[in-house]
Amino acid sequence: MLTQAPKGTRDMLPQDAHIWQTIESVMRRRAALAGYREVRTPTFEHTELFLRGVGDTTDIVQKEMYTFKDKGDRSITLKPEGTAGAVRAFLEGKLFADALPAKMYYFTPVFRYEKPQAGRLREHHQFGMECFGGKSPAVEAELISTLLGALSDLGLKGLSVNINSIGCPNCRPKYHAALKDYLGGHLGELCEDCRERFDRNPLRVLDCKVPTCKELVKDAPSTIDMLCDECREHFETLQKLLTARGIPFKVDTHIVRGLDYYTKTVFEIMVSRGREGLALCGGGRYDGMVEQLGGPATPAAGFGIGVERIIMELENQGVTLPQAPLCDVYVANLGEEAREAAFLLCQKLRDIGVKAEEDVCGRSLKAQFKYADKIAARYIALVGGDELARGVVKVRDLSTREEGEVPLDDAAIQIAAML
Repeated sequence: MLTQAPKGTRDMLPQDAHIWQTIESVMRRRAALAGYREVRTPTFEHTELFLRGVGDTTDIVQKEMYTFKDKGDRSITLKPEGTAGAVRAFLEGKLFADALPAKMYYFTPVFRYEKPQAGRLREHHQFGMECFGGKSPAVEAELISTLLGALSDLGLKGLSVNINSIGCPNCRPKYHAALKDYLGGHLGELCEDCRERFDRNPLRVLDCKVPTCKELVKDAPSTIDMLCDECREHFETLQKLLTARGIPFKVDTHIVRGLDYYTKTVFEIMVSRGREGLALCGGGRYDGMVEQLGGPATPAAGFGIGVERIIMELENQGVTLPQAPLCDVYVANLGEEAREAAFLLCQKLRDIGVKAEEDVCGRSLKAQFKYADKIAARYIALVGGDELARGVVKVRDLSTREEGEVPLDDAAIQIAAML
């Protein structure tokens, strides 16, 4: 299997690179406009970080993590999501001692051992934004608005926002009790995983993907009916901010997200796809996570979105991202005596910012012209023959077929002026 990628992984081929680069460029620009700066964290972390941070009752931790022992007998895990690593970096870098909020964004590979599906592979890539130190619901509104702007910049249509509040440690016990009362009469109908979650974390039952469990929880009590005054005010203010920004949203009381660290706000950005739509992005507030991992009490919120899922939706909507020309000038040579002069002209063009290519395969002149057409070069600079003897270069515009000559010594500057 040396010529086949492992199941659940995919190559990014050169002809697709511009798609990834455009997405990253748009996301970076929107994040920077909101004051977010890039953070890069390791591809693997100590397993305990995810056990404590993500939660040992989640599907990610229970079923999907790539965990192994290294040569020092330490338990190491390929990161299954981006937030825990960003929190660890925030703590290790003592960023809590700097002026807050600390705003970060990242592009990162993530690894989950699950059945590969459209837009979600065992190795996929996430763009995420995390804000540490901001307790206002304006943080969530900012995150939602920033991502919607970026997705719109890419040309995606049919976007919508679903929000919910799952409360805080003050009001969640009351909801857990009500949920357990409701589920208690249906334990036999729950899947094996949910029967285990019933005692440890009943909120996880609401996130189960098993059809029988999904049907059962449709009539479960709502979290927003049992919020404390602080959580209710936070949620109402978020709705006012989104409305003021002109962002349509729907309150969906079944959103709980698949990670244990969320508190108060949880949200998803959806794209129209049949009756239910497809979740492109998930995020929310996690005010207790920094403290849970050993740091000072620090409010925080963020989101993650899969780059492959964005690409899938761009394809579904027929959105084509523009690709910059591969080559401005192709420098052709007329034989061995012209190779050095052609090489030097190509390098001089590149030095002044011109995308230039030359023959490195020993092609005939005819084959060089064909290759220049294949890479959509705008001009051909022909070096060799009588022109080289006279100290000039023949230049042809491949769109108009017009030709002219420029002095070899000044060829790079004069050709660049034609572009």
